Amino acid sequence: MKMIAAVIKHFKLDEVRKALTDAGVEGMTVIEVKGFGRQKGHMEVYRGVEYEVKFLPKIKIEVAVPDERADEIVEVITKAAKTGEIGDGKIFVYNLLEVVRIRTGERGEEAL
Repeated sequence: MKMIAAVIKHFKLDEVRKALTDAGVEGMTVIEVKGFGRQKGHMEVYRGVEYEVKFLPKIKIEVAVPDERADEIVEVITKAAKTGEIGDGKIFVYNLLEVVRIRTGERGEEAL
């Protein structure tokens, strides 16, 4: 099993959620996060004063999938989240050792 974590722009959330749902993903976790990559933040003006925003607001989506679906789901997220501009985000894929559905006690892929 794999855990796929995608850090994307806020305004792409609905498109990514719909694409994942259409691809058969049954659940996901969405977290508001802040960070920076190569952009290193940007300058903004507030009430006439310019200041540097070092941590940019993003959305992190996490989905757990069987090994054989990982590449497909990464592609789905990539297509839905891409704008072609700096700051589109990143996707991280982790090995997922165990999943337990609390309600039923199911383990492994059955718990996904």
